[in-house]
Amino acid sequence: MGTSRWRYYLPRTTAQQAWRALSVNWPLGFTSFGGPPVHFKIFHDKFCDREKWISEQVYQELFSISQALSGPASTKMLYCINLIHSGFPAAALSFLVWSLPGALAMYGLSIGVSHMGENLPREVYALLSGLNAATVGIIALAAVGLSEKAITDTVTRILVLVGAAAGMLYNALWYFPLLMITAACVTIVYDFRWLHGPYKVVAGIFKRKQRLEVGDETIELPPRNMGTGHRGGEEVATAPSTTRPSDDGQAVEGSNAPQQELPTTEAEPRIVPPEYRLNFSWKIGVATIASFLTSFVVVMVLRGVLAHMPLLYNFFANMYLAGTIIFGGGPVVIPLLREYVVAEGWVSARDFLIGLAIIQALPGPNFNFAVFLGSLTAIKGGYNSVGGALVGFLGIFSPGLILVHGTMGIWSALRNRRWVKSSVRGVNAAAVGLIYTAVYRLWQIGYIDEGFQSGTSLGDDPWWVVVTVTSYAGGRWFGASPPVAIALGAALGLIRYGVCRTDRTSN
Repeated sequence: MGTSRWRYYLPRTTAQQAWRALSVNWPLGFTSFGGPPVHFKIFHDKFCDREKWISEQVYQELFSISQALSGPASTKMLYCINLIHSGFPAAALSFLVWSLPGALAMYGLSIGVSHMGENLPREVYALLSGLNAATVGIIALAAVGLSEKAITDTVTRILVLVGAAAGMLYNALWYFPLLMITAACVTIVYDFRWLHGPYKVVAGIFKRKQRLEVGDETIELPPRNMGTGHRGGEEVATAPSTTRPSDDGQAVEGSNAPQQELPTTEAEPRIVPPEYRLNFSWKIGVATIASFLTSFVVVMVLRGVLAHMPLLYNFFANMYLAGTIIFGGGPVVIPLLREYVVAEGWVSARDFLIGLAIIQALPGPNFNFAVFLGSLTAIKGGYNSVGGALVGFLGIFSPGLILVHGTMGIWSALRNRRWVKSSVRGVNAAAVGLIYTAVYRLWQIGYIDEGFQSGTSLGDDPWWVVVTVTSYAGGRWFGASPPVAIALGAALGLIRYGVCRTDRTSN
């Protein structure tokens, strides 16, 4: 698209930019169901195909950045698209219209849950278990879909597998950032072939040693294809034939034919049209990232040093920490938030599972779950519920948005460097692997009933296994949308309750 056509669509004033961003983005907060994988497809269709706000190349780069950084993946993607097109005010407005509908719904849910009794009707437990089982199928489908995009070669396939296994086996504050750094280093080493030289040296030593050991026991024979020719009336040995068949059956000379050069991993520099470039320098980007890291250190130090900080500050610090160190987006961070609120005693396991089930059925970002948790934490501690909801909202969203804003400032200077592209590829693969961790952890706590309100494994009852498989197969093979899969899971949960109740009545 030419620059003149771009200028036709580009608003000239801040007010026009804000209005344009509002008019284009407001439906997304009400209609984008299904989590990050579905959100990414919606954004591609809307901003690449219809609105022409960004090119395919820019979309792919933004996708990699959003996956590689911590925080809400689809939210960062939407923010960056609007940041590139219309600037910071429009990007901030797009974030609000994208997140607020779901945030308000989760706040209303928290008020209702806070007035519930200790025990719920069994049909409610059945409904929630059905929602959780369907959610596991949806997240598993998302993991498979993102894996297909993240896996580009053998090393990324290994990183997805190792990331999934590592996330299931261990959990600590420092663990997930270490996994991401390790994955980045692995792809850099692999792409730059830093281990190829040492490997060849070691392999050559073993081969020479093997030849020396068997050299005295072998009898030297003439080459198999040694022939004879005539030169000046004498028979002379001809050189051995090195002809080999090619893939299409044609004869190809081996040693005499020029060797085919291996493709280099160095890609040509990417040329980004001026209309898709940000108008702030890399210095601002570095300053933004440095400011965030400073704030993170301050928040964590105060959290660890001062023993009697207010409850809402401790909750904010936990959300700030989760939004900073957990990669993989909503499907990963939501189940892992259990460690940050339930283990602290701020929210009961039952209420956590209720919110976890409902957030999957709402549009917009899954990180709105923090609004629900913040409101319940505030109510339990005697604080205003609105304050708790705002603290949760700011704590969970701020790290990812600040980091991606700063990264966009320095991306133009880094985008063509091989080590940057290699590291992003590795981090993306490992982050996708962590989504399988979320599948496993939600599976382990998804079944709730009167006797185990804190949740137990969905595998304890074959019915929930069937619901999970139905949700996955419905999306994979029959194109069922996530809202349909969620509704079907809820219906199957109620069917199970009705059947079990009938059996108990008849007995």
